[in-house]
Amino acid sequence: GKTRFKKLAKMLEDIRLKKAALSLTILLFGSFGFAQHQHNAPAFSVDSVLQAEAIDKVQAAKFGALVIQDAGGRMKPANTFASELLRKVSKSDTYKSLDANQVLLSMTQNPLLWYQVPFIYLKRGNDSLRATIGIEDKKAKHATFAHFFDARGNYKLAPMLEAAYKAATPNQFQKDFIETDRKVNLLFSALEGKVMRIFPIPSDSNNKWVSLPEVPETSFIGIDSLYVNNVLPLYFSSLRQGKTTKDYTQANQLLESLKGYQQKYGADVMPSPKQIEAELLYNKYDVFRRLFSWYMYAGTLMFFVLIARMLYSKSVLRWVVNVCVVLISLLFVLHTAGLIARWYISGHAPWSDAYESMIYVAWATMGMGLAFGRKSMLTIAATAFVASMILMIAHWNWMDPEIANLVPVLDSYWLMIHVAVIVGSYGPFALGMILGIISLFLILITTKKTASKMRLHVAELTVVNELALTVGLVMLTIGNFLGGQWANESWGRYWGWDPKETWALISILVYAFVLHMRLVPGMRGKWIFSLTSVLAFGSIMMTYFGVNFYLTGLHSYASGDKVITPSFVYYSVAFVALLGIASYGKAKKYFSK
Repeated sequence: GKTRFKKLAKMLEDIRLKKAALSLTILLFGSFGFAQHQHNAPAFSVDSVLQAEAIDKVQAAKFGALVIQDAGGRMKPANTFASELLRKVSKSDTYKSLDANQVLLSMTQNPLLWYQVPFIYLKRGNDSLRATIGIEDKKAKHATFAHFFDARGNYKLAPMLEAAYKAATPNQFQKDFIETDRKVNLLFSALEGKVMRIFPIPSDSNNKWVSLPEVPETSFIGIDSLYVNNVLPLYFSSLRQGKTTKDYTQANQLLESLKGYQQKYGADVMPSPKQIEAELLYNKYDVFRRLFSWYMYAGTLMFFVLIARMLYSKSVLRWVVNVCVVLISLLFVLHTAGLIARWYISGHAPWSDAYESMIYVAWATMGMGLAFGRKSMLTIAATAFVASMILMIAHWNWMDPEIANLVPVLDSYWLMIHVAVIVGSYGPFALGMILGIISLFLILITTKKTASKMRLHVAELTVVNELALTVGLVMLTIGNFLGGQWANESWGRYWGWDPKETWALISILVYAFVLHMRLVPGMRGKWIFSLTSVLAFGSIMMTYFGVNFYLTGLHSYASGDKVITPSFVYYSVAFVALLGIASYGKAKKYFSK
């Protein structure tokens, strides 16, 4: 824990905090007079100014389609950053009646005004955070940028952040401050204007683009220098004039000239018009976030109707089940379309990071459920519910849905082959897990009157479960061998006992044992098979989450932020233990034969 690398990492983090605080202090020093003057003004006065100065949605959308280069070098529409800004900072897709494009355009034109806008979301229940920044109302949902600085421009969160960032395992109190700090910094990046990297540098070997505030530091010469220094101010002036005259002709001409300048010097890295249009639609509909609730409603309804069908034979129940199957199938088509769209936009297979692999696992799980659905309708309902849960987890705070460029080691055709197979195997394993839970639940509710019918249902689910686990085991084994090929190409060896490799092997052994328990006397029952199919999924959770987020190894490149074990994991373990114990008596009484 006291290695030189660890010390250097902490030193770098300390320097980052100091630089951020210094930059914010310098910025606020020049504008704090305005902030202090407005500090006690009611929020509606700021909002009324925003509404009065807002450019209409059509014109703002044209600005949102302008291509920018992000800090990682990815080319994307400004609308993508605007959408991420609103969702991450304010936890909403809009601010009042302003959409993401209008908000970003307003911030770019009038950054000082946005210091007083209650835009930064505050987590519920953290009174210490509100007290630190001077908000007395414990129910306040949002704070302004100015709230986070005192009269001298000092960052109020700095004392808490120093200890929070140094902590090896931050507590919940510290995590709330870190999360809020990230929102403040993201908003600051928009207000200072440096995220709007819209100007490609002529003849730059790295295809670097810069923002207007960065132009003085860059070697633009002649007419190029004159153009980049004046086109954006002229465009904003034309927008304001167009708002008054209802004629945006000049503003549109300037925007087209800017796009022409980007094509002239940045065509090599510019996305195609169709890719830009696809990304704008992807941002607008936000398919994966919506699918969570849709899968949940359809799957839950279908599950309870199927349980009712086990007890009552009604034609209307059969009709409802068929409608649910059609709805879930349509949602799966939409899920597939979303993955294809993300693939097209990013230019690489959509399973390269934590978020993408989660939405892909949800897709694989739902696909397996539909594939086996002809044999068991309960399978479709169960997998819809599981897909919903996976998508919900994918949109928690510690996973970033942002599309990013691939890190070098992932920029390989093996990403499409190895990762697709091995991560895809998690789908049938998730199906086996949920079928095991349903089987234990059916065993638990079995009575003497329903025993014969329940034995048939449990037998059906057990067969489907074994089929799913067999498919998953084959995929995981093949994926592991393919991973060895990629490892040899990337690191010059086929196997190195890296944590990811080791846990993949452990998962293979675990599931091989589960599938061969039928050969062991005393372990052939449906209850023990169902229970172990649930418990075995823990090895998959460790292979994916444990290695990616807790252990150190060569596979940590796709991990994202370090996370602390969510409390739901402990609840899940307790739930499985209670369900297993509670169903054991019924299993021994009605399912021993």
